[in-house]
Amino acid sequence: MGRIDQRVGRVSLEPLKGALKRIFGLSEFRSSQEQVIQHLVAGGSGLLIMPTGGGKSLCYQLPSQLLPGLTLVISPLIALMKDQVDALRAKGVEAEYINSSITRTHREQIQARLARGELKLLYVTPERFRKADFAASLKQNAISLLAVDEAHCISQWGSDFRPDYSRLGDLRAELGFPPTLALTATATPAVRADILAQLQLPTDTQQWITGIERDNLNLHVHDVVGLEEKVRSVVGLRHQTPGAAIVYVSLISTLENLARELSRLGVTFGKYHGQLPEGVRRKSQENFIRSADGLMLATPAFGLGVDKADIRLVIHGELPGSLEAYYQEVGRAGRDGAQAMAHLLFDPDDVSIQSDFIKWTTPDPGFIQAVANLLRTRRDEVLAEGVDYLRQQMNFFNSRDFRVETTLNLLERWEVLKWENRSLKNYQMEGEIPEEMLNQELHQRRLKSLQAGLLGMLQFAQSEECRLKIIYSHFGLTHPPECGRCDNCRKS
Repeated sequence: MGRIDQRVGRVSLEPLKGALKRIFGLSEFRSSQEQVIQHLVAGGSGLLIMPTGGGKSLCYQLPSQLLPGLTLVISPLIALMKDQVDALRAKGVEAEYINSSITRTHREQIQARLARGELKLLYVTPERFRKADFAASLKQNAISLLAVDEAHCISQWGSDFRPDYSRLGDLRAELGFPPTLALTATATPAVRADILAQLQLPTDTQQWITGIERDNLNLHVHDVVGLEEKVRSVVGLRHQTPGAAIVYVSLISTLENLARELSRLGVTFGKYHGQLPEGVRRKSQENFIRSADGLMLATPAFGLGVDKADIRLVIHGELPGSLEAYYQEVGRAGRDGAQAMAHLLFDPDDVSIQSDFIKWTTPDPGFIQAVANLLRTRRDEVLAEGVDYLRQQMNFFNSRDFRVETTLNLLERWEVLKWENRSLKNYQMEGEIPEEMLNQELHQRRLKSLQAGLLGMLQFAQSEECRLKIIYSHFGLTHPPECGRCDNCRKS
């Protein structure tokens, strides 16, 4: 828990609780929400570390209704923006979002409202600030609060560094240094310090670290070899731990192989990964949330914004890319406070898979430029053959190497590529690739960060120390000598 910032006055709790009940239908704050909201409404800034599902969003949503001007939320999670805005509108909150998923007409309508000062809460991606028309509309507003979600993306020491986030310090200066709340689920001391520095916030800015300590979480690692042993392990662990469960894997191909074998054994499950249609993913998610004992096979994207407190079991069928990713994912179990189990199925071959995964998800600048050039100069061929043409031209015949697909997603994120329903049957190329994304030095910094994260995860899997002690040390938290619950503690 951070210290009390003496420079910021305190706000009476009664109006805050009144707004909590009136707008959000809640009677009590959770965890650190009360302290964070009091601090922000009084004009303070801060850094909040709180797991997904712990109630981070309320910490800026409620102040947005009490502060006089606009609350501007910066988030990379396009898919979650619509869900949050829809939920807020249902509560009568004037909220909007602008990202690449909406039409130009819709965007212009929202920006017109923004220019007239009609919005209280606006979600945008960091890339949006590249657009002059958006910047012009934003200047007509007084920014009462700047909320930076997934703030670890701003840090060069984090595994999810995004260069557009690195501009946010300068943006904050252009906006007149408004009170700012940086939010993330997990962050090491180095990442926390870098977040403050990048946002041009003082080193003694208030910090709240909550929810990382989990007395009900039991961590285990099992050595396995091959898909057959993983399937047997999933079936056995499900039998040992009744209730809702998630099996996480990194690769869609692994997920589909696991699904095929489980289906052959008569196991019922849902699936969630990026190649499924949005409607299928949403229905699978809704079914899982409603179920008391459902099983979800998923890539790491599943779980962001999923409010299900009674998950009893999380299994990692492949080695995660970092301790940050691992602990975020296992932290989705047992949010109701009851005992929950987390099992990592460690196959040494997964290390090489993760190494390849890092390469595939981090195409080098020359590759990105080459794909963009094909999209511009070979439009007829791309329209006719789609991604297959691009893969052929880039000499990619390995179905597990998806650098082409990653590049298309990056071009969309930077708003260089516009495509309908993620199809190249009708696409447009607009603008230029950001210069920093073609910077080889930045690319190498990104690779080194990802490789360091994988090394930390490998050391965790092979360690004989208390699992929770390793996690707490990684995040700079005090910890007991041993948890007494993990597999290593039970051996000793």
